[in-house]
Amino acid sequence: MRDKQILITGASNGIGLAAALALAGFGANVAIVGRNEGRTKSAAAQIQARASHGARVTAFVADVATQAAVVRLANEVLSRHARIDVLVNNAGAMHTTRQLTDDGIEVTWAVNHLAPFLLTGLLLDRLRAQAPSRIITTASDAHQGATIPFDDLDAEQGYSGFARYKETKLANILFTRELARRLEASDTVCSCFHPGLVASGFNRNNGPLMSLAMTVLRPVSRSVEKGAETLVWLARTPNVDGMSGGYFVDMERRRPSPQAQDAQTAKRLWEISERQCGRHWPR
Repeated sequence: MRDKQILITGASNGIGLAAALALAGFGANVAIVGRNEGRTKSAAAQIQARASHGARVTAFVADVATQAAVVRLANEVLSRHARIDVLVNNAGAMHTTRQLTDDGIEVTWAVNHLAPFLLTGLLLDRLRAQAPSRIITTASDAHQGATIPFDDLDAEQGYSGFARYKETKLANILFTRELARRLEASDTVCSCFHPGLVASGFNRNNGPLMSLAMTVLRPVSRSVEKGAETLVWLARTPNVDGMSGGYFVDMERRRPSPQAQDAQTAKRLWEISERQCGRHWPR
């Protein structure tokens, strides 16, 4: 990993921070993205202290809920980094109540699906120029049983926080599948993974009951280091045969739900996401 440039969103804590620490320890140059400026700077300092072989750490602050913020982030990354070898779309959220972004889009859908879709598109030329390169997206086994609500993408007809989260994790897998299909003639490998139930700060933004539930689950949860293990492996493994378009669990390719394997659903989701972002790529 020495001299490789990696960009990880959602890396001020949790599995994103654990992955950044591990990859910097292997000598990679790591750029992290976080929503809170103080936590992001603190995380960057922690990573730099653990980095080896003179690896460099940079930090970006962005709330990827809005598309304008994603565009600003992409422009800042492109201006500061002449190369990107690995993009990790890790930022994610779950909300128990329905909320809209400034773009008028339901916030869980905006953060978990549209943000990685848009950021990847804006950075794709830099990634392809640095090929062989990799795009890794954090998905989840929570996608099992979910379908994409094409007729109600903003959840106006009813909202459940966990059901919405499941839909976005299905979208992550479908996005990876379609992106891999569109890039199959290139040297950019696209994959996604399930980190497992991880003892982190995830879902503690939804009030005392959800915070208590996560505390109760902590004894049966993985450490953040274990949750990041597959992410780090996907970024590092020299053997990428059969990796592109794949869904991975514990460093093994697994078969996701039937809905996640549907090529027509993946294509339809891509086209709708392009319209939601007002951008079309790659042909």
